[in-house]
Amino acid sequence: MKILVTGTAGFIGAAVAERLLARNDEVVGIDNVNDYYDVSLKRARLDRLIHHESYRHHEFDLADENATRALFEKERPQRVIHLAAQAGVRYSIDHPHAYGSANLSAFLNVLEGCRHHGTEHLTYASSSSVYGGNTKTPFSEQDAVDHPVSLYAATKKANESMAHTYSHLYSLPTTGLRFFTVYGPWGRPDMSPFLFVKRILAGEPIDVFNHGDHQRDFTYIDDIVEGVIRVSDQPAEPDAAYDPRCPDASRSSAPWRVFNIGCERPIQLMRYIEVIEECTGRKAIKNMLPMQPGDVKATYADVSALASAVGYRPETSLEVGMQRFVEWYREFYRL
Repeated sequence: MKILVTGTAGFIGAAVAERLLARNDEVVGIDNVNDYYDVSLKRARLDRLIHHESYRHHEFDLADENATRALFEKERPQRVIHLAAQAGVRYSIDHPHAYGSANLSAFLNVLEGCRHHGTEHLTYASSSSVYGGNTKTPFSEQDAVDHPVSLYAATKKANESMAHTYSHLYSLPTTGLRFFTVYGPWGRPDMSPFLFVKRILAGEPIDVFNHGDHQRDFTYIDDIVEGVIRVSDQPAEPDAAYDPRCPDASRSSAPWRVFNIGCERPIQLMRYIEVIEECTGRKAIKNMLPMQPGDVKATYADVSALASAVGYRPETSLEVGMQRFVEWYREFYRL
């Protein structure tokens, strides 16, 4: 099968592409390799892909309408896994326009490409951040997500709505996946697993927001990749039982779905730091700080719908996953 994966220089995109190649799919990759974080890490991820005979790489910005149209006209992928985006809640506070371009314009161009070139299924990245300030846990796809607390979250909620429109109007099967705090080898340097390990190993203080009173549903990269590919392999179908008189936020009469994809085991931030200390053999110097704008106190995924639909079950504990990440970090940075 020919599958277009966007964001293949990124953490999740590179891992998904690698797994698809391992099962003998043909992968078309696209990434603009921007400088949001260390470009050398992005290039190192791509180096694991570009020499594979079944991988073909394109490098441009998906917000470029003409370039994206030309890509779809040339490649005509059977499936699309859209993982390219401008990530980061805190970054969106000071750089809002980056999110309009990367998360809205680019997504519209991808939807148009799928619509006009016979794509069988679009799987795309949403985020647990769409739950905003919701306090009922675990978060369920049936919960309302109408009150985002960051622009990043708002763009991801918009992606879900845009996808539904294309599913409704053009019968384009689309599935959104709400990721919950993904970590593991080759991870993003702007996320806390990477930042904490880096600073603890260097003997530098770590910033502990909300004075450590946080919970996060940390999800290991291999579990995420397994879920993404299982979802991509099963195109969304209309829900025959959908009742518009009593609408369910997770279902539709169109071929549209949205799922949580997480570990279903939220971890207290202080326990998370303890695990990193155990894996590194170093004690953390903690800089206790208040809650940051756009942040939320807890994330906790209900993944029962994804388990029912595709048999997804996360298998990697934080203790095992963090040990693997620390080993990768030390090897990659030769520490």
